[in-house]
Amino acid sequence: MLLCLAAFSCQDPSQGTGIITRPPGETDGDVRIPDYPDDYSDIASWENHGKWNLANVHDPSIAYYDGYYYMFCTDASYGNEHLKATRGKHFPGKRSKDLVNWTYVPGPMNEAPAWVADSLNSIRSRMGLDPIPEASIDYGFWAPVVRTVTVGGRTVLRMYYCIVVNNCIKTGALGYDGSWTERAFIGMCESSDPADGVWEDKGYVICSSSDKGPDGWSRNGEGDWDGYFYYNAIDPTYFIDEGSGRHYLIYGSWHSGFALVELDPQSGKTLVGPGDPWSDSADELSSRFGIRVATRTSGSRWQGSEAPELIFKDGYYYLFMAYDALDVPYNTRVVRSERIEGPYLDITGRNCTNGRGDCYPIVTHPYRFSEGAGWVGFSHCCLFQDEISGDWFYSSQARLPSGVNGNAYSNALMMGHVRRIVWCPKSPSELDNLWPIALPERYAGLPDTKVSRDELVGVWEHIDLRYSYGVQDESRQLSLKEDGTMAGALTGNWSYDEDTGYLTLGDSIVCVEREADWEASPRCETIVYAGIGSDPSVTLWGKKVQ
Repeated sequence: MLLCLAAFSCQDPSQGTGIITRPPGETDGDVRIPDYPDDYSDIASWENHGKWNLANVHDPSIAYYDGYYYMFCTDASYGNEHLKATRGKHFPGKRSKDLVNWTYVPGPMNEAPAWVADSLNSIRSRMGLDPIPEASIDYGFWAPVVRTVTVGGRTVLRMYYCIVVNNCIKTGALGYDGSWTERAFIGMCESSDPADGVWEDKGYVICSSSDKGPDGWSRNGEGDWDGYFYYNAIDPTYFIDEGSGRHYLIYGSWHSGFALVELDPQSGKTLVGPGDPWSDSADELSSRFGIRVATRTSGSRWQGSEAPELIFKDGYYYLFMAYDALDVPYNTRVVRSERIEGPYLDITGRNCTNGRGDCYPIVTHPYRFSEGAGWVGFSHCCLFQDEISGDWFYSSQARLPSGVNGNAYSNALMMGHVRRIVWCPKSPSELDNLWPIALPERYAGLPDTKVSRDELVGVWEHIDLRYSYGVQDESRQLSLKEDGTMAGALTGNWSYDEDTGYLTLGDSIVCVEREADWEASPRCETIVYAGIGSDPSVTLWGKKVQ
């Protein structure tokens, strides 16, 4: 059992559900660490949706609007219970004033807008194919992104969403005969009343596209996974460049990488009408469907990268990406550029725009401390900033591993995570070369007071977030001794700068913050660190336990 001693304040379990009375950016108020369970299987049914809090979150996007943080998600819940909603069942939402306690709000639609069927059958007609009857269309509702915008003097919440048409023309084992595969469409809607699920749909924005001509959608034979799209129109992120006032959509998943296309700020649609979703060359396609700004591997048309997210800070555009399959291996990387069009480089200088291989640093990765089951499937993030405190936050889903509490299906339990981002120096000799890393514990709204050197002395759990496909990185014990030496997971000397909050561990430097220990029972306040290892492909996480 973890011990919560001296500087740590544990929650009284008799106090019930945690309530945070302090919104982000303020420093006073009565703070209680939340006690809602990570294994929410007992309250997963629709009749308990008022108790879900951050349960049943998949691919979240968060924006601040009219006094609340609003979160909207991909259609996914344990047992698909969200589909029992009577209104707003697709792209379900939540809202919060403090980023800790969340209540359910309806999504923007109960069914796919009519323009989706119209658009796909118009494309099929231009390909010489018969229409798919609207009643026979199999829809998927994926990966919305929300931002607050001012349009025509009105401030509204604008959402770009993805609807996938899963109907395929099938023959044989894999069954793709070249005439039709699943297609994705990105649409847009707006709301001035998201709490009540009142949205106005604005229609079609863009769709999946091929650089292999109108007949180039095949997987080219059974077992051939050479991507049949150039751009796959899912996982949009919406970016407003405050410096230029220009609006952009970045989207893409698995196929040839991520596309950047400019939008009209007022209409929210592409500046250039995309037209037919095919071309005989990538260059011609890119003039209508966007330029490619990132790809994991230039030589692959079927690669494990998706879910782009873009922010701007201190002269750099930071592009976050999800890598690998979403059940267990899912992990987050980040690259940056001085220009929105790229080139985007990783911490080692590797060119992500040209697809020169896996990029670093690791922002999140499957992990486990000594207590609890830990988390896997931990990516597809959104990034946002609290305007009062200036803190940046990372939010995504994370899944429990299989077999937790004897449940063979516990990997389908998806809890929403909100974590602060710390801006970490690359090394002790490059204090101005800062990169964003998520903290190892979730945000609980604790007072953000400085940590003293004396508080760091003691026993920690240390994790090397080191990429290994489908493996949870596990903690090891680390002792920071009063005399400035280390033992256990790390050896050598340590030192601490109380003014900056930088902790030097041998040849590496990490950022120290206060957060809650969510694995402790009861949950309690602790101290954590996050930073970049002397090998920049390894991210360092730590949590004090004594």
